[in-house]
Amino acid sequence: MFDSLRKSFSNLSRTLAEKELKDADIDDALSEMEMSLLQSDVALEVIENICSDLKKKLAGVSVNKKEIDTFVQEALAESVSDLFEGAGSLDVLDLIRKKNSQGDPFIVVFLGINGTGKTTTLAKFAHFLKRNNLTVAVAAADTFRAGAIEQIREHTERLQVKLVAQNYNSDPAAVAKDAAMYAKSHRVNCVLVDTAGRIQTSVNLMQQIEKITKVVRPDLKIFVGDSLAGNDAVSQAQEFHEYTRFDCSILTKSDADAKGGAALSIVKVTSKPILFLGVGQEYGDLEPFKKESFLEMLFGERQMVDKEIATKVRDTLLSPAASAEAPVQEPESGQAPEPEPEPPKPEPEPPAAAEPDGSDDPFSGI
Repeated sequence: MFDSLRKSFSNLSRTLAEKELKDADIDDALSEMEMSLLQSDVALEVIENICSDLKKKLAGVSVNKKEIDTFVQEALAESVSDLFEGAGSLDVLDLIRKKNSQGDPFIVVFLGINGTGKTTTLAKFAHFLKRNNLTVAVAAADTFRAGAIEQIREHTERLQVKLVAQNYNSDPAAVAKDAAMYAKSHRVNCVLVDTAGRIQTSVNLMQQIEKITKVVRPDLKIFVGDSLAGNDAVSQAQEFHEYTRFDCSILTKSDADAKGGAALSIVKVTSKPILFLGVGQEYGDLEPFKKESFLEMLFGERQMVDKEIATKVRDTLLSPAASAEAPVQEPESGQAPEPEPEPPKPEPEPPAAAEPDGSDDPFSGI
């Protein structure tokens, strides 16, 4: 998973490890990485952000030659980590329980284009909620696509959750409202609203989503994107976010995604976190997205991707340009410098060892 993205970053650190971090070397290496990231479906905006950030970190610093590879890896990990930190994170179970404590169901609307696995993802999410002892009702608000209601009914029967449905061509907002009212009266924890897939450029269909959100006032709007769609998934997320202001994303088919650029790009262009990754066909194949795991996948377990730790490591690796000696650490303001330790006193020489007694044992007398 994400092999291409991992290789792009690894090639940069390996290339610079053979250089001396001069401006020309850095520019050449970043130019190569730009091309590699483009091929990994990373959006141009994200590439420019990473390269600009890296150039600031690398330009004008002096790093021990043997530590350049580690230094560059840490700088990359910090830059990528900052992208995810800017999007924040969500604890969906905590949000649901807080809403339930007020006596109301938690309402989730699923959004996306046709063919991304939106309905299957909704079923996986229902399974996730059930595993966490929460009750679920599903609204079959895709009243347009032939077979959509039968598909979601099959999932709800397998999962043994309540389905609220009407006839085809019914008003999707009315179906969602019925499900919300049912959940309220039956004290159901969560309502999941399945909507029809739509092209992000279709104004009428996007306005229909706006109507659903106005009627049911969802607590969470989830965009479902296909990891394999690459830059198309990024543009879809951007368009959907402009219309709906969704709260987070779920990326499907991530187990088959050898590139990984869509995850980085969607987080950057929407400033919204990724909630789950779809990693298989079973109901349990919905993996919570964790920034630390993603960074470990890209940079390896040994890399210290925590921002504070990475900063300390970088400071340790830096050495002054004019001297190979380590800089003297200045005392903090208002703090007296520590006295230099006294030189150790010479210890008296040990008495001479006794003469061997003639034994063949070489350790005799020790």
